[in-house]
Amino acid sequence: MEPGSRVEQQARRRRSAVLGLLAVLCSSLLLNALLLAHHFVLSPTPRLLRDDGGSSCGLSWSLPAAREAEAVAAVDCSGHGQAFLDGVAGEGGRPGCECNACFAGPDCSLRTPNCTADADRGDPLFLEPYWRRHAVAGAVVISGWHRMSYVFPPDGAFQSAELERHIRRLHRAVGNAVVDDKHLVFGASSTHLINALVHALSPDAGAATASPPARVVATAPYYPKYRIQTRMLDGREYEWSGTTARWANVSGNYSTDGGFIEFVTSPNNPDGLLTKPVLAGSAAAIFDHAYYWPHFTHIPAPADEDVMMFTMSKPSGHAGSRLGWALIRDEKVANKASEYVHDSVLGMSRDTQLRMLGIVKAMMANLHGEDDIFAFGHDVMRTRWRGPAGSRCRRSLPSTAPTSSGSENRPQLMHG
Repeated sequence: MEPGSRVEQQARRRRSAVLGLLAVLCSSLLLNALLLAHHFVLSPTPRLLRDDGGSSCGLSWSLPAAREAEAVAAVDCSGHGQAFLDGVAGEGGRPGCECNACFAGPDCSLRTPNCTADADRGDPLFLEPYWRRHAVAGAVVISGWHRMSYVFPPDGAFQSAELERHIRRLHRAVGNAVVDDKHLVFGASSTHLINALVHALSPDAGAATASPPARVVATAPYYPKYRIQTRMLDGREYEWSGTTARWANVSGNYSTDGGFIEFVTSPNNPDGLLTKPVLAGSAAAIFDHAYYWPHFTHIPAPADEDVMMFTMSKPSGHAGSRLGWALIRDEKVANKASEYVHDSVLGMSRDTQLRMLGIVKAMMANLHGEDDIFAFGHDVMRTRWRGPAGSRCRRSLPSTAPTSSGSENRPQLMHG
Protein backbone atom coordinates (compact mmCIF):
# COMPACT_ATOMS: atom_id res chain seq x y z
CA MET A 1 0.00 0.00 0.00
CA GLU A 2 1.22 3.46 -0.89
CA PRO A 3 2.27 5.71 2.02
CA GLY A 4 -0.33 8.30 0.99
CA SER A 5 -3.16 5.77 1.20
CA ARG A 6 -2.14 4.74 4.72
CA VAL A 7 -2.18 8.38 5.85
CA GLU A 8 -5.68 8.88 4.44
CA GLN A 9 -6.99 5.75 6.16
CA GLN A 10 -5.56 6.87 9.51
CA ALA A 11 -7.14 10.29 9.11
CA ARG A 12 -10.54 8.68 8.32
CA ARG A 13 -10.26 6.51 11.45
CA ARG A 14 -9.50 9.55 13.62
CA ARG A 15 -12.47 11.46 12.18
CA SER A 16 -14.74 8.47 12.82
CA ALA A 17 -13.51 8.23 16.42
CA VAL A 18 -14.08 11.95 17.03
CA LEU A 19 -17.57 11.78 15.51
CA GLY A 20 -18.39 8.78 17.68
CA LEU A 21 -17.20 10.55 20.82
CA LEU A 22 -19.25 13.64 19.95
CA ALA A 23 -22.32 11.47 19.39
CA VAL A 24 -21.89 9.88 22.82
CA LEU A 25 -21.48 13.29 24.49
CA CYS A 26 -24.52 14.74 22.74
CA SER A 27 -26.60 11.72 23.69
CA SER A 28 -25.52 12.09 27.31
CA LEU A 29 -26.36 15.79 27.37
CA LEU A 30 -29.75 15.15 25.77
CA LEU A 31 -30.54 12.41 28.29
CA ASN A 32 -29.61 14.68 31.22
CA ALA A 33 -31.74 17.48 29.80
CA LEU A 34 -34.73 15.14 29.53
CA LEU A 35 -34.24 13.94 33.11
CA LEU A 36 -34.04 17.50 34.42
CA ALA A 37 -37.14 18.48 32.44
CA HIS A 38 -39.04 15.55 33.87
CA HIS A 39 -37.93 16.38 37.42
CA PHE A 40 -38.63 20.13 37.42
CA VAL A 41 -41.39 20.51 34.83
CA LEU A 42 -43.36 17.31 34.54
CA SER A 43 -43.21 16.20 38.17
CA PRO A 44 -45.74 18.11 40.37
CA THR A 45 -44.23 17.04 43.71
CA PRO A 46 -41.46 19.66 44.27
CA ARG A 47 -43.72 22.61 43.40
CA LEU A 48 -46.60 23.49 45.64
CA LEU A 49 -49.75 24.88 44.12
CA ARG A 50 -51.45 28.21 44.75
CA ASP A 51 -55.10 28.43 45.68
CA ASP A 52 -55.88 29.20 42.02
CA GLY A 53 -54.13 26.04 40.86
CA GLY A 54 -51.01 27.70 39.44
CA SER A 55 -47.43 27.03 40.46
CA SER A 56 -45.46 29.51 42.57
CA CYS A 57 -41.84 28.40 42.85
CA GLY A 58 -42.41 26.52 46.10
CA LEU A 59 -44.78 29.07 47.71
CA SER A 60 -48.39 28.26 48.49
CA TRP A 61 -50.29 29.90 51.39
CA SER A 62 -47.73 32.70 51.87
CA LEU A 63 -47.82 33.93 48.27
CA PRO A 64 -50.99 36.09 48.44
CA ALA A 65 -49.80 37.69 51.69
CA ALA A 66 -46.38 38.37 50.17
CA ARG A 67 -47.94 39.99 47.12
CA GLU A 68 -50.18 42.17 49.28
CA ALA A 69 -47.22 43.27 51.42
CA GLU A 70 -45.12 44.06 48.35
CA ALA A 71 -47.96 46.06 46.79
CA VAL A 72 -48.50 48.20 49.88
CA ALA A 73 -44.75 48.72 50.37
CA ALA A 74 -44.52 50.01 46.79
CA VAL A 75 -47.00 52.87 47.40
CA ASP A 76 -45.17 56.15 46.75
CA CYS A 77 -45.47 58.56 49.69
CA SER A 78 -42.82 61.04 48.46
CA GLY A 79 -40.36 59.94 51.13
CA HIS A 80 -42.41 61.69 53.83
CA GLY A 81 -44.67 58.84 54.91
CA GLN A 82 -45.51 55.17 54.49
CA ALA A 83 -48.43 52.94 53.59
CA PHE A 84 -49.07 50.00 55.90
CA LEU A 85 -51.04 46.78 55.58
CA ASP A 86 -53.21 47.73 58.57
CA GLY A 87 -53.78 51.29 57.37
CA VAL A 88 -57.22 52.73 56.65
CA ALA A 89 -58.38 51.56 53.22
CA GLY A 90 -58.99 54.29 50.70
CA GLU A 91 -60.29 54.25 47.16
CA GLY A 92 -59.81 50.86 45.55
CA GLY A 93 -59.72 49.18 48.95
CA ARG A 94 -55.99 49.68 49.43
CA PRO A 95 -54.34 51.51 52.36
CA GLY A 96 -53.18 55.02 51.58
CA CYS A 97 -50.18 57.02 52.75
CA GLU A 98 -49.77 57.92 56.41
CA CYS A 99 -47.77 61.15 56.40
CA ASN A 100 -45.00 62.13 58.78
CA ALA A 101 -45.35 65.28 60.86
CA CYS A 102 -45.32 68.51 58.79
CA PHE A 103 -46.43 66.76 55.57
CA ALA A 104 -49.88 66.14 54.08
CA GLY A 105 -51.67 65.22 50.87
CA PRO A 106 -52.53 61.89 49.23
CA ASP A 107 -48.83 61.19 48.64
CA CYS A 108 -47.44 63.28 51.56
CA SER A 109 -45.86 65.74 49.14
CA LEU A 110 -47.41 68.88 50.66
CA ARG A 111 -45.42 70.61 53.39
CA THR A 112 -47.57 71.91 56.25
CA PRO A 113 -47.08 75.70 56.68
CA ASN A 114 -45.64 76.98 59.97
CA CYS A 115 -45.11 73.44 61.26
CA THR A 116 -43.06 73.21 64.45
CA ALA A 117 -41.08 70.27 65.81
CA ASP A 118 -42.36 68.58 68.95
CA ALA A 119 -39.27 68.43 71.15
CA ASP A 120 -41.16 66.74 73.99
CA ARG A 121 -41.16 63.35 72.30
CA GLY A 122 -39.38 61.45 69.56
CA ASP A 123 -39.94 58.53 67.21
CA PRO A 124 -37.04 56.34 65.98
CA LEU A 125 -38.09 56.73 62.34
CA PHE A 126 -34.54 57.73 61.39
CA LEU A 127 -33.84 53.98 61.14
CA GLU A 128 -36.71 53.35 58.72
CA PRO A 129 -34.53 53.84 55.59
CA TYR A 130 -32.16 51.17 56.91
CA TRP A 131 -34.91 48.56 57.05
CA ARG A 132 -36.27 49.54 53.64
CA ARG A 133 -32.77 49.02 52.30
CA HIS A 134 -32.69 45.59 54.01
CA ALA A 135 -36.26 44.60 53.17
CA VAL A 136 -35.40 40.94 52.60
CA ALA A 137 -33.45 40.46 55.83
CA GLY A 138 -36.07 42.24 57.93
CA ALA A 139 -39.13 40.49 56.49
CA VAL A 140 -40.97 37.92 58.62
CA VAL A 141 -43.85 35.75 57.39
CA ILE A 142 -46.30 34.68 60.09
CA SER A 143 -48.73 31.83 59.49
CA GLY A 144 -52.30 31.93 60.70
CA TRP A 145 -51.59 29.11 63.13
CA HIS A 146 -48.33 30.48 64.56
CA ARG A 147 -47.99 30.01 68.36
CA MET A 148 -51.72 29.85 69.11
CA SER A 149 -50.98 28.32 72.53
CA TYR A 150 -50.49 30.44 75.64
CA VAL A 151 -47.07 28.85 76.20
CA PHE A 152 -43.95 27.58 74.51
CA PRO A 153 -43.69 23.79 74.75
CA PRO A 154 -42.41 21.62 76.29
CA ASP A 155 -41.90 23.45 79.61
CA GLY A 156 -44.75 25.98 79.41
CA ALA A 157 -42.48 29.03 79.10
CA PHE A 158 -43.74 32.46 78.05
CA GLN A 159 -40.46 33.57 76.46
CA SER A 160 -38.83 32.48 73.22
CA ALA A 161 -35.59 30.74 74.16
CA GLU A 162 -34.21 31.50 70.71
CA LEU A 163 -34.94 35.22 70.97
CA GLU A 164 -33.34 35.29 74.42
CA ARG A 165 -30.25 33.56 73.01
CA HIS A 166 -29.93 36.08 70.18
CA ILE A 167 -30.39 39.08 72.48
CA ARG A 168 -27.55 37.77 74.63
CA ARG A 169 -25.45 37.32 71.48
CA LEU A 170 -26.22 40.91 70.44
CA HIS A 171 -25.10 42.31 73.81
CA ARG A 172 -21.86 40.29 73.68
CA ALA A 173 -21.11 41.39 70.12
CA VAL A 174 -21.82 45.06 70.84
CA GLY A 175 -20.07 44.93 74.22
CA ASN A 176 -22.62 47.07 76.08
CA ALA A 177 -23.74 44.61 78.80
CA VAL A 178 -22.51 41.59 80.74
CA VAL A 179 -25.11 38.86 80.22
CA ASP A 180 -23.49 35.59 81.28
CA ASP A 181 -24.48 35.84 84.96
CA LYS A 182 -27.87 37.47 84.39
CA HIS A 183 -31.44 36.27 84.10
CA LEU A 184 -33.39 37.78 81.20
CA VAL A 185 -37.03 38.85 81.57
CA PHE A 186 -39.12 40.12 78.66
CA GLY A 187 -41.76 42.83 78.99
CA ALA A 188 -44.05 44.88 76.79
CA SER A 189 -41.30 47.49 76.34
CA SER A 190 -39.30 49.02 79.16
CA THR A 191 -42.44 50.95 80.16
CA HIS A 192 -44.04 47.68 81.21
CA LEU A 193 -40.91 46.67 83.07
CA ILE A 194 -40.89 49.80 85.25
CA ASN A 195 -43.48 48.44 87.64
CA ALA A 196 -42.32 44.85 87.19
CA LEU A 197 -38.87 45.76 88.51
CA VAL A 198 -40.13 48.13 91.22
CA HIS A 199 -42.44 45.35 92.40
CA ALA A 200 -39.59 42.82 92.31
CA LEU A 201 -37.31 45.03 94.43
CA SER A 202 -39.94 46.16 96.95
CA PRO A 203 -40.54 44.54 100.34
CA ASP A 204 -43.19 41.82 100.37
CA ALA A 205 -46.46 43.36 101.52
CA GLY A 206 -47.74 39.95 102.53
CA ALA A 207 -44.85 39.14 104.85
CA ALA A 208 -45.53 38.41 108.53
CA THR A 209 -43.51 41.48 109.50
CA ALA A 210 -44.67 44.28 107.24
CA SER A 211 -42.02 46.76 106.09
CA PRO A 212 -42.64 50.40 105.18
CA PRO A 213 -43.17 50.92 101.45
CA ALA A 214 -40.07 51.53 99.37
CA ARG A 215 -39.55 55.10 98.16
CA VAL A 216 -39.19 55.24 94.36
CA VAL A 217 -37.08 58.19 93.14
CA ALA A 218 -35.21 59.46 90.09
CA THR A 219 -32.85 62.30 89.25
CA ALA A 220 -34.27 65.15 87.14
CA PRO A 221 -34.60 65.22 84.22
CA TYR A 222 -36.12 61.76 84.18
CA TYR A 223 -38.46 59.69 82.02
CA PRO A 224 -41.98 60.77 83.13
CA LYS A 225 -43.24 57.19 83.08
CA TYR A 226 -41.15 56.46 86.19
CA ARG A 227 -43.46 58.77 88.12
CA ILE A 228 -46.68 58.00 86.23
CA GLN A 229 -46.37 54.22 86.41
CA THR A 230 -45.37 54.20 90.07
CA ARG A 231 -48.18 56.54 91.13
CA MET A 232 -50.67 54.53 89.10
CA LEU A 233 -49.99 51.47 91.25
CA ASP A 234 -48.94 53.08 94.55
CA GLY A 235 -49.70 50.62 97.29
CA ARG A 236 -48.37 48.90 100.35
CA GLU A 237 -45.11 47.88 98.64
CA TYR A 238 -43.87 51.16 97.17
CA GLU A 239 -44.69 54.81 96.56
CA TRP A 240 -43.40 57.63 94.38
CA SER A 241 -41.19 59.94 96.43
CA GLY A 242 -39.98 62.51 93.90
CA THR A 243 -36.45 63.38 92.85
CA THR A 244 -33.18 62.31 94.41
CA ALA A 245 -32.41 65.98 95.15
CA ARG A 246 -35.10 65.88 97.80
CA TRP A 247 -33.35 63.06 99.66
CA ALA A 248 -29.65 63.44 98.84
CA ASN A 249 -28.86 65.46 101.97
CA VAL A 250 -31.15 63.65 104.36
CA SER A 251 -29.12 62.17 107.17
CA GLY A 252 -29.77 58.81 108.74
CA ASN A 253 -30.14 55.25 107.62
CA TYR A 254 -32.45 55.06 104.63
CA SER A 255 -33.21 51.38 105.19
CA THR A 256 -35.02 52.12 108.47
CA ASP A 257 -37.66 54.04 106.52
CA GLY A 258 -38.46 51.45 103.91
CA GLY A 259 -35.45 51.99 101.69
CA PHE A 260 -35.19 53.56 98.27
CA ILE A 261 -35.48 52.28 94.72
CA GLU A 262 -33.68 54.68 92.43
CA PHE A 263 -34.10 54.85 88.66
CA VAL A 264 -30.77 55.66 87.01
CA THR A 265 -30.99 56.58 83.32
CA SER A 266 -27.59 56.04 81.72
CA PRO A 267 -26.97 57.51 79.22
CA ASN A 268 -29.31 60.16 80.51
CA ASN A 269 -31.95 61.70 78.29
CA PRO A 270 -31.64 64.29 76.86
CA ASP A 271 -28.09 65.27 77.89
CA GLY A 272 -26.48 61.88 77.13
CA LEU A 273 -24.44 61.75 80.34
CA LEU A 274 -23.38 58.38 81.77
CA THR A 275 -24.81 58.62 85.27
CA LYS A 276 -24.56 56.78 88.58
CA PRO A 277 -26.89 56.47 91.58
CA VAL A 278 -27.20 59.62 93.66
CA LEU A 279 -28.39 57.93 96.85
CA ALA A 280 -25.47 55.77 97.91
CA GLY A 281 -27.57 54.24 100.66
CA SER A 282 -30.51 53.34 98.45
CA ALA A 283 -31.88 49.85 98.78
CA ALA A 284 -31.66 49.18 95.05
CA ALA A 285 -31.04 50.83 91.71
CA ILE A 286 -32.69 50.14 88.36
CA PHE A 287 -30.38 51.14 85.52
CA ASP A 288 -32.31 52.21 82.44
CA HIS A 289 -29.85 51.60 79.60
CA ALA A 290 -32.28 52.32 76.76
CA TYR A 291 -29.71 54.50 74.99
CA TYR A 292 -26.60 52.47 75.81
CA TRP A 293 -26.00 51.50 72.17
CA PRO A 294 -23.17 52.57 69.80
CA HIS A 295 -25.24 54.91 67.62
CA PHE A 296 -26.25 56.98 70.67
CA THR A 297 -23.16 56.99 72.87
CA HIS A 298 -19.62 55.79 73.37
CA ILE A 299 -19.48 52.36 75.06
CA PRO A 300 -16.51 52.57 77.48
CA ALA A 301 -17.25 49.16 79.08
CA PRO A 302 -20.02 46.58 79.29
CA ALA A 303 -22.65 47.55 81.86
CA ASP A 304 -22.69 45.13 84.79
CA GLU A 305 -25.23 46.37 87.32
CA ASP A 306 -27.56 44.10 89.29
CA VAL A 307 -30.73 45.28 87.51
CA MET A 308 -30.58 46.67 83.96
CA MET A 309 -33.38 47.59 81.58
CA PHE A 310 -33.30 47.74 77.75
CA THR A 311 -35.83 48.29 74.97
CA MET A 312 -35.85 47.23 71.32
CA SER A 313 -37.10 50.67 70.25
CA LYS A 314 -33.57 52.06 70.46
CA PRO A 315 -31.17 49.55 68.86
CA SER A 316 -33.45 48.62 65.92
CA GLY A 317 -36.01 51.44 65.93
CA HIS A 318 -39.02 49.12 66.30
CA ALA A 319 -40.83 51.12 68.96
CA GLY A 320 -44.23 49.89 67.79
CA SER A 321 -43.38 46.25 68.49
CA ARG A 322 -43.21 46.98 72.24
CA LEU A 323 -40.44 44.65 73.35
CA GLY A 324 -38.25 45.37 76.36
CA TRP A 325 -36.09 43.19 78.55
CA ALA A 326 -34.36 43.28 81.90
CA LEU A 327 -31.04 41.69 82.83
CA ILE A 328 -31.16 40.71 86.51
CA ARG A 329 -28.38 39.16 88.56
CA ASP A 330 -30.40 37.84 91.51
CA GLU A 331 -32.60 34.84 90.72
CA LYS A 332 -35.28 35.72 93.30
CA VAL A 333 -35.63 39.25 91.91
CA ALA A 334 -35.81 37.87 88.36
CA ASN A 335 -38.49 35.34 89.34
CA LYS A 336 -40.56 38.04 91.02
CA ALA A 337 -40.32 40.29 87.94
CA SER A 338 -41.21 37.36 85.69
CA GLU A 339 -44.26 36.60 87.86
CA TYR A 340 -45.39 40.22 87.46
CA VAL A 341 -45.17 39.95 83.66
CA HIS A 342 -47.02 36.63 83.75
CA ASP A 343 -49.78 37.93 86.01
CA SER A 344 -50.24 41.18 84.05
CA VAL A 345 -50.09 40.07 80.38
CA LEU A 346 -49.32 36.30 80.35
CA GLY A 347 -46.02 37.01 78.64
CA MET A 348 -45.06 38.97 75.56
CA SER A 349 -46.92 38.60 72.26
CA ARG A 350 -45.62 35.53 70.42
CA ASP A 351 -45.92 37.40 67.11
CA THR A 352 -43.75 40.21 68.48
CA GLN A 353 -41.16 37.73 69.72
CA LEU A 354 -40.98 36.06 66.30
CA ARG A 355 -40.66 39.36 64.47
CA MET A 356 -37.96 40.63 66.80
CA LEU A 357 -36.06 37.37 66.43
CA GLY A 358 -35.85 38.04 62.70
CA ILE A 359 -34.81 41.65 63.31
CA VAL A 360 -32.05 40.71 65.77
CA LYS A 361 -30.77 38.05 63.35
CA ALA A 362 -30.59 40.68 60.59
CA MET A 363 -28.71 43.06 62.90
CA MET A 364 -26.23 40.35 63.87
CA ALA A 365 -25.62 39.36 60.23
CA ASN A 366 -24.43 42.89 59.37
CA LEU A 367 -22.74 43.82 62.65
CA HIS A 368 -19.28 45.38 62.21
CA GLY A 369 -19.71 45.27 58.42
CA GLU A 370 -20.58 47.83 55.76
CA ASP A 371 -24.30 47.55 56.59
CA ASP A 372 -23.95 47.78 60.38
CA ILE A 373 -27.16 49.33 61.70
CA PHE A 374 -25.28 51.16 64.46
CA ALA A 375 -22.89 52.76 61.97
CA PHE A 376 -25.89 53.76 59.85
CA GLY A 377 -27.72 55.24 62.84
CA HIS A 378 -24.63 57.10 64.02
CA ASP A 379 -24.10 58.65 60.58
CA VAL A 380 -27.72 59.78 60.33
CA MET A 381 -27.72 61.35 63.78
CA ARG A 382 -24.36 63.06 63.21
CA THR A 383 -25.59 64.50 59.92
CA ARG A 384 -28.77 65.82 61.52
CA TRP A 385 -26.87 67.33 64.42
CA ARG A 386 -24.42 69.13 62.18
CA GLY A 387 -27.16 70.31 59.84
CA PRO A 388 -26.78 71.41 56.21
CA ALA A 389 -23.33 72.46 55.04
CA GLY A 390 -22.72 76.10 55.78
CA SER A 391 -25.65 76.34 58.15
CA ARG A 392 -25.36 79.09 60.74
CA CYS A 393 -27.67 77.30 63.12
CA ARG A 394 -26.01 76.51 66.41
CA ARG A 395 -27.26 73.87 68.82
CA SER A 396 -26.49 73.45 72.48
CA LEU A 397 -27.85 71.50 75.41
CA PRO A 398 -29.23 73.44 78.35
CA SER A 399 -27.93 72.85 81.83
CA THR A 400 -29.79 69.93 83.40
CA ALA A 401 -28.58 70.25 86.97
CA PRO A 402 -31.61 69.91 89.28
CA THR A 403 -32.69 72.97 91.20
CA SER A 404 -32.59 73.04 94.96
CA SER A 405 -36.28 72.17 95.00
CA GLY A 406 -35.69 69.13 92.80
CA SER A 407 -38.29 70.14 90.20
CA GLU A 408 -40.13 67.23 88.60
CA ASN A 409 -41.18 69.21 85.54
CA ARG A 410 -38.00 68.88 83.50
CA PRO A 411 -38.83 67.21 80.19
CA GLN A 412 -37.27 64.01 78.90
CA LEU A 413 -37.88 62.48 75.49
CA MET A 414 -39.83 59.28 74.97
CA HIS A 415 -37.68 56.20 75.29
CA GLY A 416 -39.85 53.34 76.52
